[in-house]
Amino acid sequence: MNTVLLDVHTHTVASGHAFSSMQEMVRAAADKGLKILGITEHAPGIPGTCDPIYFRNLHVVPRNMYGVELLLGAELNILDYEGRIDLSEVYWKLLDLRIAGIHSLCYTPGSIEQNTSAMLGAMHHPYVQIISHPGDGTADLLFEPLVLASKETHTLLEINNQSLNPSRHKEKARENNLELLRLCKQYEVPVILGSDAHISFSIADYSHIYELLSLTEFPDELILNDKPEQFRQCLKKVHL
Repeated sequence: MNTVLLDVHTHTVASGHAFSSMQEMVRAAADKGLKILGITEHAPGIPGTCDPIYFRNLHVVPRNMYGVELLLGAELNILDYEGRIDLSEVYWKLLDLRIAGIHSLCYTPGSIEQNTSAMLGAMHHPYVQIISHPGDGTADLLFEPLVLASKETHTLLEINNQSLNPSRHKEKARENNLELLRLCKQYEVPVILGSDAHISFSIADYSHIYELLSLTEFPDELILNDKPEQFRQCLKKVHL
């Protein structure tokens, strides 16, 4: 991978447990040479996050700051084994970017088949464009069906840096993400690396992922973080 040019999974103070303002995040992205920054605040299922009215008012924010294109969206919560997500459709339409993931505070893990069904349901949702941290181990999953669904639906699978941070104690994350990368390589499915930054210093930090990319000999051409135009082409198109 060449110079990192985009990071589309980050959070500001609006998410309730992050530590930088929007302008601090964009300024840090500019200082790091990014072309695109995605800010994806947690949806209401996470304690302390922003009220839905926050998403209704995103229209007031400029989409270009300090030379960085800004994508404002949400990290939605997968709620059940059918893959339903929180927030209503009126809010989905107001977002530039829609990420969905399983979080322990909003989802009760079931069997590996039920969990996989939940994620597949979200991937087939017409508005969901990226699945956050599928390999973090919060719920056991069958990864081959997810990779095939990524290819079919153009819903990107994220390799999440924070899931691999030893301080998070995600014991299954390393092997899960290695399996994901091997399968994406096998089926030639692109991935997006996510910093999941909760403070400006962590933007575009993929330091815990690089070893896995090396171990799997993952092809550079399947990593989208240095390819803004290809990222846009690979992103599921939402017809509003």
